[in-house]
Amino acid sequence: MIILDYKDTSPIYEQVVEKFKLLILKGVLQKDEQMPSVRSLAVELSINPNTIQKAYAELERQGYLYVVKGRGNFVADSSGLLDERKEEMKQKVIYLYREGRELGMTKTDFIECLQGIEE
Repeated sequence: MIILDYKDTSPIYEQVVEKFKLLILKGVLQKDEQMPSVRSLAVELSINPNTIQKAYAELERQGYLYVVKGRGNFVADSSGLLDERKEEMKQKVIYLYREGRELGMTKTDFIECLQGIEE
């Protein structure tokens, strides 16, 4: 379901959170779909179940999951979260643009950079 990068310096639980957020926002995981159990995912990824539990708790806190007592974790309605995430990305781009301008980059430099990414 997800693949972790053990060379990445970010904590494992954060990687789990980010991977599941992307799967949810892309629609791979649908609203009300049951998530893998903490234990089964921990075994699959060969990591401590507490790490998965921490990631699931963070996903719940951010509104990506909801818990049904005795049944498990389920994907929440993420329609509003996608718009939120897009706005966050827009703010990051604006920040990078302003920082680049302070370093002498032109608007053309940014456009060329973006065009290079698309290819």
